[in-house]
Amino acid sequence: MSFSDRIRAELKRAALSIGAPEDVEPLLERPRDPTLADWASNIAMVLARPLRRKPAEIAVAIRDNVNLANAGVDRIEIAGPGFLNFRLDPVAVAATVRDIVAGNENYGRASDGGNAPVVVEFVSANPTGPLHVGHGRQAALGDAISSLLEWTGWNVSREFYYNDAGVQIDNLELSVRAHIDAKGGEAVIPAGGYHGDYVREIALRFDGAMDEGVREFAVRMLRAEQDLDMQAFGVKFDTYYLESSLYTHGKVQQAVDRLIENGQTYESDGALWLRTVEYGDDKDRVMRKRDGTFTYFVPDVAYHLTKWERGFTRAINVQGADHHGTTTRVRAGLRALDLGIPEGYPEYVLHQLVTVVKNGEEVKISKRAGSYVTVRDLIDWVGRDAVRFFFLMRKGDSPLIFDVDLARRQSDENPVYYLQMAHARMSGIFRVGEIDASQMDISSVDLSALTEPEEQALIKQLIDFPAEVRGAAAALEPHRITSYALETARLAHQWYHKHHVLGEPEPIMSARLALARAAQIVIRNTLHLLGIAAPERM
Repeated sequence: MSFSDRIRAELKRAALSIGAPEDVEPLLERPRDPTLADWASNIAMVLARPLRRKPAEIAVAIRDNVNLANAGVDRIEIAGPGFLNFRLDPVAVAATVRDIVAGNENYGRASDGGNAPVVVEFVSANPTGPLHVGHGRQAALGDAISSLLEWTGWNVSREFYYNDAGVQIDNLELSVRAHIDAKGGEAVIPAGGYHGDYVREIALRFDGAMDEGVREFAVRMLRAEQDLDMQAFGVKFDTYYLESSLYTHGKVQQAVDRLIENGQTYESDGALWLRTVEYGDDKDRVMRKRDGTFTYFVPDVAYHLTKWERGFTRAINVQGADHHGTTTRVRAGLRALDLGIPEGYPEYVLHQLVTVVKNGEEVKISKRAGSYVTVRDLIDWVGRDAVRFFFLMRKGDSPLIFDVDLARRQSDENPVYYLQMAHARMSGIFRVGEIDASQMDISSVDLSALTEPEEQALIKQLIDFPAEVRGAAAALEPHRITSYALETARLAHQWYHKHHVLGEPEPIMSARLALARAAQIVIRNTLHLLGIAAPERM
């Protein structure tokens, strides 16, 4: 049980002992100034009305009824009108190092999801070119969200939806044919077509005598190209779903027919409309245009219906901010099917654009892609680890500036280097001491020797890891983990520089070795959660 849970349980018990309502649920928060306390609660103010007593009196009564040992608290102070400030017991704090070392690679994991299935869809790019940096940010977010859910007990399926139908694919075919017809000369790319060396390469590799047409060949080549992009990025998918299959298997028409049968559609001006206003949209939406083709959100409804039918009662989509307008109508279409699909299905995590800066200037063009910087460009420039970490440093709905020069820097200014160096330093202690950290037995180590302020601060940070993972998973916000990781690294570096480990007298050396191992474990687990390597030397 975490310290916050222990304090909360003791607060409730103490509150009930002075007559608080049975449903009282004490709230804890971190003080803005950590020098004041480790945790604080306003429960005395909350109980003032139901108990008809002054908050200060209630605070005193609760303080006097809290069992300090059960709460893992050294002292409780009353501040202001009745805030309760809790300072953790240093010995109890130090003792948690044993739990971290015992947990090892499982430290930070939880079973909140109960092994329930959840599908996380991300990247889902049109197979019309190499993946750009926006897809890269999406890949990092989707993979990290998937890992967070796995760490908290969900049975996750990573899914890539190939948009291999529609106008974009028509334009791809025309672009490749333009190069084929040019026979090595200057190709005239049609309006809306695709430029870049990759289109010329597809044309050169195409053999007209093959059984496969230009369209099918181009899509297959670009799917393989995108797979290589994701392999370079270290992302693996469990399922690939083709948009074209929705048409060949009749899924789109089946969804439309059900909506019509349910009375959720009407015809006007030669088009078929869906009554999306009834489900929170600002206006009804066209499903089938006058020319008989479906609008783009209709196959999305059919596709998400397949997710529901495949047993995924929870679905999460990681997409660009340009999909904001589709969320309401897709959800409306799913609810209008009258199959019990809930209002918030699927969940959306939308991300903003990425600006790449190199040598102080924005980079917009990639020779390979023709008009944008690719994921592979970034990986080639700075490496997979830096790309992943930089993509996850900011909340998804915030624009991101990717500074290539900073990501290349081998110094503390580079956040991913700084973080990986913290792990390498903890590992170096065991290498220099010729100690096998994985075989350490700290069951008899006197951890109460860990009394230095830097030690206590580092341990408190380490024991927050499980709560950070759960919070980030619940909010679908991996950037919380990168922020946590950098603060953990800062405290680890600070402790490393100020206090020696090897060669210190007992019990200090053994206790500090245990702390170094705990820090190594938490930093490693954090890095692995983000899909980043944890090097033992740099």
